Amino acid sequence: MSRRSSEPDEFADLLDPVSPDAGSTADPEPEKPARADPAVSGWRRVLHGNRALWVLAAVAVVSLVAGVALSAVIVSPGQAAADAKPPEPGLITVPVELRSLSNDVTLRGDVKYADSVEVALESGDRSGPAVVTGRVPEAGATLEPGAVALEVAGRPVIVLPGELPVYRSLRLGLAGPDVTQLKDALRSVGIDPGDSNSFDAATAAAVGELYARVGYPAPEPAEGSAAAVRGARDGVRSAEEGLASAQRALDTAASGATEAVRIQLDNRVRNAELALNAAKNPPAVPAEDPTKPAVPGKIDPQVVAAAEGDLRLAIAERSAGLAAPDTSGENSAIGFAQRALDDARLALQAAEDGTLTFLPSSEVIYLAGLPRRVDEVMAKRGTVAQGAVMRVSGAELVLAASAAESDAKLLKVGDQATVTLDDATLGAIVKSVEPRKATGKEAGARYDVTLALVDPTPEQVQAMQGQNVRIAIPIGATAGEVLAVPAAALTAGAGGESRVEVYVPGEKDTRLVPVETGLAAEGFVEITGDIEEGEQVVVGR
Repeated sequence: MSRRSSEPDEFADLLDPVSPDAGSTADPEPEKPARADPAVSGWRRVLHGNRALWVLAAVAVVSLVAGVALSAVIVSPGQAAADAKPPEPGLITVPVELRSLSNDVTLRGDVKYADSVEVALESGDRSGPAVVTGRVPEAGATLEPGAVALEVAGRPVIVLPGELPVYRSLRLGLAGPDVTQLKDALRSVGIDPGDSNSFDAATAAAVGELYARVGYPAPEPAEGSAAAVRGARDGVRSAEEGLASAQRALDTAASGATEAVRIQLDNRVRNAELALNAAKNPPAVPAEDPTKPAVPGKIDPQVVAAAEGDLRLAIAERSAGLAAPDTSGENSAIGFAQRALDDARLALQAAEDGTLTFLPSSEVIYLAGLPRRVDEVMAKRGTVAQGAVMRVSGAELVLAASAAESDAKLLKVGDQATVTLDDATLGAIVKSVEPRKATGKEAGARYDVTLALVDPTPEQVQAMQGQNVRIAIPIGATAGEVLAVPAAALTAGAGGESRVEVYVPGEKDTRLVPVETGLAAEGFVEITGDIEEGEQVVVGR
């Protein structure tokens, strides 16, 4: 075999000196040591054994040369800016805008139900334990005027509008501020309690109507009241009969002598008069000589005196018999019987008053600002009501915010506001602006601002409850859209007048236009003058 034909075999041995059968379990035959070819030696041997290494070296050299060439051609932005010429100075302009301007006081506020209070029941004249038997409201319920808040021991606890707490049961004849509050509350629910300042029969009837409205019987009168009324009525009847008997006795005594006695007394007087007349005029005595006249009778003074005495006696007896009788005793009896009747009637009135409807202190609670929302109910059916039975708040959502004194001085009750929560907006009205009640350095430093939402939907109420929202209260606004420019566009003239510098594109010079300024808000100033919307005004150079 020639030498040239043997070279490939030697090159293959250099690249892979491991025999393909190296992994075989069979014992390889012992190899003879390789004999170096004298023709492949020195650098030629290096080139033949490391061809891949030389290829990589060639690629690295080519990349280096290309990088150097590109660095001479490409320029960085910083270097380009440094090499560029600065731009020519020019005007910075903005257009005159037509827009509405509004200066606002911006606050953060919490949306909540206002005026949360705990409701406790009065024990009043309740004899047994205050066991809750029904009408337990759920959280979120609304208490209206005249509603039943709870049922305790089978009796209602009625809600009425008022601020004065209950401290006594109200009955007939009582007067005071609590009676006045009750009457005002009854009027507010459409029940007439009468015009007096005391708890009278009209008020009792009004309370009875209130119980009928809530579906419960009026409170039972005190035990024994019915028997007292029956006894008082018997007393009135007895007194009436006594007065009638006394009146009959008086009538009998006042009637005087009977007609027969009157005639008899008159006859005696007339007979006495006749006897006296006969005594004074005795009959004539006939003369002995029939031809002669009769001799006049002789008056007997004793007979005349006796006849006069009889006449005086008859007259006296007639006067005594016909004189008005003495009825002082009968009249006295009449007066006593009348007083007894009056007392009996007063007793009957008092007994009947005891049966009139009254208002137990345990069956009413007064709450200001009705309707109210029930926030929490502590009382449970079947348990004894002790302490606070529920917590209530205002039925309407309010915004409770805090403002610095400088901002609060700009606000007033009735101001319109805009409430923003996420992407939703809603109107509100300022209800109160009051200094915060605090001690120490904080006193008077902050003001509590309360706002009411305007016609929120149930969904908005649900979404906003308990949230902290942004409140914007305009304290000054333009009447619609006005011409406005940024405050930086205004300069002052020699006389202190305001002016703007107007730039017309294409013209070399600008012109100064005097303007009148108005409301400044949101970085813009309202202007009026010889200028129109869209014109460019200079704000810088």
